Amino acid sequence: MEWSVLQQYGPSLLKGFGNTILCWALGTVFGMALGLVIALIQRYAPRWVRWIVQAYIEVIRGTPFLVQLFVLYYGGPLVGLRLDALPAGLLGLTIYGSPYFAEIFRSGFRAVPHGQIEAARGIGMSEADVVRRILLPLGLVSSLPALVNFSIILTKETVILSIITVPELLYQVQRMSAETFRYVEANLVLALFFWGLVETISRVGLRLEARITKHLIERT
Repeated sequence: MEWSVLQQYGPSLLKGFGNTILCWALGTVFGMALGLVIALIQRYAPRWVRWIVQAYIEVIRGTPFLVQLFVLYYGGPLVGLRLDALPAGLLGLTIYGSPYFAEIFRSGFRAVPHGQIEAARGIGMSEADVVRRILLPLGLVSSLPALVNFSIILTKETVILSIITVPELLYQVQRMSAETFRYVEANLVLALFFWGLVETISRVGLRLEARITKHLIERT
């Protein structure tokens, strides 16, 4: 193996890895936020609005991310939506992740004991307070393992962004391979970077879950 080539392309690989983390982090945060809104709409909105939201969920979950990204980036200008590669990638990850996060939140909300919600209403809490003080905290605790798991899945979806020339890690690895013909070293770096990222997210998720569980035990 020619490890010297890694020294030559090290800065560009690190820059690509930084872009990968940026895309993953923002896509996850925005996807979770949109998913939470969708889950609340499914719970409280009128039936016709829920039908529209459910249709959105089924369409996004039923089509590949690559197709969605192509439609957004190359088809967007046809309806006046012109985005550079990076914003298009972030928007694509947000749209792709939101239905999955919404279903995770919905399952978490359903896990909240109905008696606690009724008790909160019985002591005069407004519905907004019920959501803020009962539904969201308990629902998020139930949803946390699944949220972490899908966040890990999103890390691997970031490689698809290279198709629209987002300069993330796979894009830089492909450029390195094309210029040096060192495919083994390039893909080994790719695998190690993603393995490290996934391990970090997993460990942070476990620590967060343990702290939340400890906090709930102390409260009870």
